[in-house]
Amino acid sequence: MKTSAEIRETFLQFFESHGHRRVRSSSLVPRNDPTLLFTNAGMNQFKDVFLGREERDYKRAATSQKCMRVSGKHNDLETVGRSRRHHTFFEMLGNFSFGDYFKKGAIDLAWELCTEVYALDKESLRASVYREDDEAYDLWKNRIGLSADRIYRLGKKENFWAMGDTGPCGPCSEVHFDSGVSPQGHSDCAPDCDCGRYLEIWNLVFMQFDRDQSGVTTPLPSPSIDTGMGLERITSLLQGVSSNYDTDLFRPVIDEACRLIGAEYGSQEKSDVSLRILADHSRACAFLISDGVVPGNEGRGYVLRKILRRAIRHAKMLGYEDPIVYTLTSLLADHMKEAYPELGKSRDYAAEVVLNEEKKFSATLHYGLQRLEEIFEQSAKKDEKAIDGKKLFTLYDTYGFPLDLVREIADERNLSIDEKGFYAEMEKQRNRARAAWKGAEQSVTPIYGELAEKGLQTTFTGYDDISEVEGRVLALVRNDRIVDELSQDHEGLVVLDRSPFYSEAGGQVGDRGRIESDDALAEVEDTFSPRAGLRLHRVKMQQGVLKTGDRVASSVLDTERINTARNHTATHLLHAALREVLGEHVKQAGSLVAPDRLRFDFTHYKALTHDELRHIEQLVNEKVAQNIGLRIDIRDFDEALSEGAMALFGEKYDDRVRVVTVPGFSMELCGGTHVGRTGDIAVFKITDEGSISAGVRRVEAITGPRAVNRFLDAEDRLSRVAATLRVGSEEVDGAAERLTRQLKESQKRIEQLQLELAHKDSGKALAEVRDIKGIRVLSRKVENLDRTALRSLAVELRNQLKSGVVVLGMPANGKVSLVAMVTPDLTDRIQANNLIQQIAPVVKGGGGGKPEMAEAGGKDPSKLDSAL
Repeated sequence: MKTSAEIRETFLQFFESHGHRRVRSSSLVPRNDPTLLFTNAGMNQFKDVFLGREERDYKRAATSQKCMRVSGKHNDLETVGRSRRHHTFFEMLGNFSFGDYFKKGAIDLAWELCTEVYALDKESLRASVYREDDEAYDLWKNRIGLSADRIYRLGKKENFWAMGDTGPCGPCSEVHFDSGVSPQGHSDCAPDCDCGRYLEIWNLVFMQFDRDQSGVTTPLPSPSIDTGMGLERITSLLQGVSSNYDTDLFRPVIDEACRLIGAEYGSQEKSDVSLRILADHSRACAFLISDGVVPGNEGRGYVLRKILRRAIRHAKMLGYEDPIVYTLTSLLADHMKEAYPELGKSRDYAAEVVLNEEKKFSATLHYGLQRLEEIFEQSAKKDEKAIDGKKLFTLYDTYGFPLDLVREIADERNLSIDEKGFYAEMEKQRNRARAAWKGAEQSVTPIYGELAEKGLQTTFTGYDDISEVEGRVLALVRNDRIVDELSQDHEGLVVLDRSPFYSEAGGQVGDRGRIESDDALAEVEDTFSPRAGLRLHRVKMQQGVLKTGDRVASSVLDTERINTARNHTATHLLHAALREVLGEHVKQAGSLVAPDRLRFDFTHYKALTHDELRHIEQLVNEKVAQNIGLRIDIRDFDEALSEGAMALFGEKYDDRVRVVTVPGFSMELCGGTHVGRTGDIAVFKITDEGSISAGVRRVEAITGPRAVNRFLDAEDRLSRVAATLRVGSEEVDGAAERLTRQLKESQKRIEQLQLELAHKDSGKALAEVRDIKGIRVLSRKVENLDRTALRSLAVELRNQLKSGVVVLGMPANGKVSLVAMVTPDLTDRIQANNLIQQIAPVVKGGGGGKPEMAEAGGKDPSKLDSAL
């Protein structure tokens, strides 16, 4: 029996032997694709190639692509675990042809792999084709030799593929395995029947048309091939098991869950579903976290948190109360790190993230059950037999309380649930999530497309020359229109044939400087590239007239450029130092490289300690002091990765990449500008560290003259403080601690004396007690207390009253503090919280509390007497 690892490798080697380039899986997080929440098919990373926007140096490719699907046909979460075939995370094996071989080649290769390499029974294989695709039908019948009764013509729903409403599309042909037995007893059904008799193992997509907005399709000039074979499905077939969950992709995780929980897989369907969900969701969590996703409240983080909480809840349904998913993600990482090294590197970090969520959700689930009981009670009082769907979605969305658990509990009480209302709210949430991640799309204005269509290209000289670079004006833009000239005081865009200006990319800001001709001077305020090869200079004209075709000399502001280069090289050192100090789970989640500072966002689940920050600073400054010469060269992408270069997940790279190396410490794929030696950085200083979202931290830092000035300013401040405290600089911290301690002790003594005076005055206060409708009431203004002392005094007065109401008010620092106390024997007649809510508005404030004690604050001390 072949292992899943062997099946995956066999697929890739087979296509390599047929001239395909093995391409590594892209991240589960797509880059700048507003149509995708997650990578959900093998073709996603080749989308621009299929659309003709990008060219590669190969015409054939093969991949094992990480995919994630949590919605759509057969992929709603409620289906996962109950179906034998569908998952959240899965691997898609695929082969691709970009204008090379077409239907004949794709079908020949598929048949050879299935029958000769994987040795599947030829008599059990079936093919489906689009009903109008006579060419594919003839290939299966006359070339492969399938009889007519083993080829099925199906409609668009099953056998026509489209990237979207518009764009490349075409018929597809699916390869099915016929088990010969229908679990539902069917004897004459076709592969489009979901009875379980047929297993779809491969989909061959023939992209041969381009569909416009009106729905009209025209032939593509270079038809292409996109195929997808689910590794989980083909593995189940080759390993002779009826369920994907019985393969070696899942059983180690299921068996470990059984060992920990004390369950037996296969003993009863209800517990089997929970065990399958645990296995599936643990895989998804491990892969998502390794690609930089962290649990959150929107977008991808929301999906991760949702599936993680679903796994936790199913563990509890199996009677296991302790955290377990973090253990399963670690096991999964150990099993699959050879195929996906990123899993091994993020193993411990992923376990920490999951364990933290498990601990938090245990308390949340407990509270959710209590809230569900309240919903049941409210429905019972109204004699409602169907539980409100909107309330249930709030329970699900706020506490992660799943609908299927609500359904089970409701069934036990002979209640129904408003699922229509629940799913209506679910759709609203999905729309909000889509809106959140669509915001990542880069904005593109029509003028950029117009410039790109002209084929304008800029040669970048800025790695070597940044001053007086000669070039020619290719185009000018003003007010989103292409113009012939820009005059003094005009603002616009300039396209040059040669430019030293770095365009904003990879976190590094665009260069500024000047463009000069014989008759004009333009100040460059920013440089950016909205499309590959198109470099735009945002300018403000200082004098003269700049015209299309003019010869110009361009110069970058050299002070800004060197400071930016310092910060960019320091960012690479910081990244390496973070991974060394915190662990290899650290991944870049965003950055800013500017002349005055650097900012670096990274995945890490807790605040950095003082010692960790100090260690990181020391490590970076050690490399600065060693004055290491940087090495920058161009290499093949796969070669660079195999040598240990860091690539950012979600970024798109060409086959030839620029590698920036600090020998012995850091190696990254980077197109930015850098110093020649680390010593040029001068000094590195972290200025801030904090959280920007769940599981993502941010470090800000400075280098060069700005960092030196910060050290000098800090030394000046230290000297002034030392002089004020009349101690040496090395004694400042001890002196400050002593002074702080003395102040606290003095303040505490003052508060005690104030409280003693107030207590001595309590006898006078009792003389002010009034009788209102049989209740003894004391309302009084006091001064010079803090809120704790005010509360203590109110308690003492209430105890002395034995039965009654006490209201005290205190003005302080332009505000008002109020406290109300009611003795327990009177709370059935008057409550402190109701009383405080009546009088707080008089002083323009508000507050609350309990029947026996309540507090409030206000903004108008002049009305305190009226309130009392």
